[in-house]
Parts: sequence; C-alpha cells; structure tokens
Amino acid sequence: MSKHSRGIKPSLTSDTEALSKAPPVPKYLSLQAKDEWRRIMPQLITRRIITKADLAGVENYCAMIGTIRQIEEERAAAGGAIDVKLFGVMNRAAQTARQLAAEYGLTPTSRARIGAGVPKEDDDDNPLAVR
Repeated sequence: MSKHSRGIKPSLTSDTEALSKAPPVPKYLSLQAKDEWRRIMPQLITRRIITKADLAGVENYCAMIGTIRQIEEERAAAGGAIDVKLFGVMNRAAQTARQLAAEYGLTPTSRARIGAGVPKEDDDDNPLAVR
C-alpha cells in the first residue's frame, strides 16, 4: 500500500543558507510592488526561511501584489467602475499572490506551520513534564 502526503504541506523551518540581510529591492518592480518588498522582507529575514534561490518567488509575489494595487488604484481613479478584463487580471494576480504568500509564511495559516509568534511552552513549573 502506498503512503502519500497529498494535501499535506511540510512544515517550514529555518534554512541553514538563509539570507541574513535583505537584498536591494529589484529596480524593475512597480512602486506598489517595491512597497510590498520593503514590507515583507524584514519578516522573511527574521524567520530565516528565505535563501537566494527563493528570491524569484518573492519577486513574483511582490509583482502580483503590485498589479492588484495598481488595478485597484486605477479603478478608484475611474470613479469605481469595474473593467471586466482588468477584474480577471486582478483575480488571477490575487490567486497567485495568495499561493506564493503561503509558500513563504506570509499567511496566518502558514505562519502557524512554522510556529512564528507562538510562545514556546515553559515546562519548568510543571511537575508532570517529562524530561
């Protein structure tokens, strides 16, 4: 009988080759995407889960967020009118951004998988704690 882990994502862990400081913002990104890069990069560096090999995925995530924000700004400037074609582009960009965000621990669920922000249990006061 085969054992497969379909639908179960492995836990994210610190990487031994993790970047210790944020690389410069890629020049080709839009202003909105650059803002997202600056917003998320400190978190990713602190958690030690981003390596040089991951930067293309992070750039793609930021580009998708930038696209969503740009479309939304243009929609607001046009008085709130919804362009069906742009809505389709925005919807696909949002879907891609969500998937990439989950890959890098940028969603509440994916952060829970890596234990970010969860205090470690202190068993010093527990007389029943197994050591």
